[in-house]
Amino acid sequence: MHTVAQALEIVLANAKPLVPISMRLSASSLGLRLAEDAASDVDSPPFDKAMMDGFALRAGDLQGGNAELAIIEEIPAGTMPTKVVELGQASRIMTGAPIPRGADAVVMIERCELLPDQRVRVNEPRAKAGLNILERAKEMRVGEVVVHAGATLRPQEFGVLASVGRDVVRVQPRPRVAILSTGDEIVEPSQKPGPGQIRNSNGMMLLGQVARAGGEPIFLGIARDNADDLRTKILQGLDADMVILSGGVSAGKLDLVPGVLAELGVEALFHKVAMKPGKPILFGIRPPRLVFGLPGNPVSSLVCFELFVRPALRVMMGRPPGPSWVNARLVKDHPYRTDRPTYFPSRLTLTDAGWTVDPIAWFGSPDLRGVLSANAFALLPEGDHVHRVGQALAVLRVEDPH
Repeated sequence: MHTVAQALEIVLANAKPLVPISMRLSASSLGLRLAEDAASDVDSPPFDKAMMDGFALRAGDLQGGNAELAIIEEIPAGTMPTKVVELGQASRIMTGAPIPRGADAVVMIERCELLPDQRVRVNEPRAKAGLNILERAKEMRVGEVVVHAGATLRPQEFGVLASVGRDVVRVQPRPRVAILSTGDEIVEPSQKPGPGQIRNSNGMMLLGQVARAGGEPIFLGIARDNADDLRTKILQGLDADMVILSGGVSAGKLDLVPGVLAELGVEALFHKVAMKPGKPILFGIRPPRLVFGLPGNPVSSLVCFELFVRPALRVMMGRPPGPSWVNARLVKDHPYRTDRPTYFPSRLTLTDAGWTVDPIAWFGSPDLRGVLSANAFALLPEGDHVHRVGQALAVLRVEDPH
C-alpha cells in the first residue's frame, strides 16, 4: 500500500499544465495564470502630464516662491495645449492634461489666487523644475514587458493589460472536471430518501471543492451499481480533463468502478493509500485525462480531494501544486489511537504567537456535519498517543482561518 507522499508523487508526475487558450478579460478569466508575456504598445503616460489641478508655469518665474503671471489658456484633460508658456505666463491645467511647451512645473490650485484681467498670483516656495509633473513613459515604455507569463490575473493585472490594449490574452484554462456519484442508494438532493436511501451530498460537496480549487465542475449525476450505467456515464466524463467518481471503489460486491475503469482503458496507478479517512482511493490515467475514484464516505472524499485532487488541478492550471501545510500548536490535550496516519478535522487559528490547532468533536468518516466547524486537518501519526497541549502538529489547510 502506498503512503500519502508516494501517492501524491504519482499524481503530480501525471498532472500536466493544460494547453493555453485565448480568453477575453472577464469574470471567467479572473484568477487564471497568464501564459504569455504582455508588452506595452504605448508609452505611459504618452506625454508629460499634470499630476493635479493648478497652473503650468516656468519654475524660474517664482523668485522667492511668489509671482503674478498672465493666464494664456486653459488645458482640460483630454485636450492638447495650443500655446507655449513664455516668461511671466502660466496655463491653467487639469489633472492628467499634457504639460504645454515652455512650462516645467505645476503649482496646485490651492497655492494660487485668481486675479482680475486673466492673471494669477502664485505662492509656492518649493517650486522647481518637475514639480507635480509625471514624465512621459514613467510607468511603462513601448515594447516593455509589463505583465509576465505566469502572473495570476487579478484586478490590477486586468487594468494594466487593458492599458496596453490587451483585452484578450493567452491563459492556462480552468480544468473541466466531470463529477459522478455512484450507488443504488443515492438520490438527488431534491428528492426525499426512501428506505435505505441517502441524498447525494458528495456530489454537491465535490462540485464546491472543484470550483473553490479553480476548476470548472461538470456534474454528471448518479450512476447506478451496474456496469452498463457506469460505463455510459464514465465515458461521458472522459470528455473532460479530469473525472472524479465518488463511491464504488472499496472491496464490496457492488464496488464496480475499478473494473469498469480498466475496461475503458483507464490504467490504475494506485488503489488504496495508508491513510485515514480515505484508504480506498483510486487514481488512474487515460492520457491526458486524470481519473480519481474517491471513497463514498463523505469526509474520506473531502480529505482525498484536498490531498490529491486539488494539487493536480493546480498543476493543470500552471500553479505550484501544494497542498498547503503549516505547523501549529495544540490548544488542548488530544488522546488518539489509530492504525494509520489520520487527517483529523480541526480548527486552525493564526494568533500573535503563531498557528494554533484545536481538533473538533468528530466520530469518523461518515460525520460530515461534524466537519462544519473545521477549516483544516491535523495529521496524527499511527499508534496510541496522547498529544499534549503545546505540541506542534503538521496541519493541512483547506480554508483561510477567520
